[in-house]
Amino acid sequence: MGTGRTDEHLLVIKHGALGDIIQGLDAFASLRAGNPNAHIAVMTSPAFAGLMASMPWFDEVISDDRGGITKVASALAIRRQLRRDWSCVIDLQCSRRTARYHRFHIKKGTRWIGTAPNCSNPLPDFTGVNNRDRMMHAVRLANGVEASADLTWLMPDDIHAPDSVSAAAFTPPPGKFVVFISGCSPHRPEKRWPAAHFAAVGRRFIDRGYGVVLVGTAADEGTVNDILHALPDAVNACGNTNIGQLTWLLAHADFVLGNDTGPIFLAAKAGTKTLVLMGAATIPDAMRPIQANAQWIHRPQISAITPDAVLDRIDAMMGTKNA
Repeated sequence: MGTGRTDEHLLVIKHGALGDIIQGLDAFASLRAGNPNAHIAVMTSPAFAGLMASMPWFDEVISDDRGGITKVASALAIRRQLRRDWSCVIDLQCSRRTARYHRFHIKKGTRWIGTAPNCSNPLPDFTGVNNRDRMMHAVRLANGVEASADLTWLMPDDIHAPDSVSAAAFTPPPGKFVVFISGCSPHRPEKRWPAAHFAAVGRRFIDRGYGVVLVGTAADEGTVNDILHALPDAVNACGNTNIGQLTWLLAHADFVLGNDTGPIFLAAKAGTKTLVLMGAATIPDAMRPIQANAQWIHRPQISAITPDAVLDRIDAMMGTKNA
């Protein structure tokens, strides 16, 4: 690999989740930079197929619903995709599922970069290594050339245009504002900082003349409503932005505070000052955003992170200690 040939066909496997995909943007860009003429496909879950299709680095998106053995048709369809004449498969998911793909579906002799047993290019032990760096190492083995991805491809051309989520025009808040990401995956409630703590920090921002915008999905409505009950001055954008509008908000905010969840990685990647709150479910070195503008606070029990501790860190990051 690395000749710039046009007959090379590369397959990237990255099913999710959103934070992992955002951490993989530099790897995607680096793979394309080192293989400018190759056909590069990505296999992902249906929830992220649209996002992947909008990226400038892939020629093809293969949707994998990761059906069980009872979904015979979908399993056969994925087998057909995996048995195409791939020059190389770059497994950035490195799961038990993708190990089974390597064992049962890939043509003999196909180059495979990943952690599947007996694959041609096994990755080293990445215990404690950041997810972004792990994926960068993998694509370097596929001739990736170091590149830093930007988010221009994800930004909407017209932030005020109707979006596909709310079918209404999106109006950004006027003046200076901060964004709170108070939700997380519904099955990981231990990653949620208490709503009352978010409200306490939000009150300080409002007293200083900032707008506070609450974002999230339908699964986060309960937490967002709890914050609004204590902080009615906040702007509720929960469920009212598509991913492009959310990215615009995060990129234009003066500060972003949130749990360890996908959008927080967008904020960090956008260059906004970002503070991530982490509990026992997160390993900071391996899972945190790597950008210099992003910092984190970690406690074994996330609720033990006090609003005062968060405000002190925010003041240090923003230079507002005496404000």
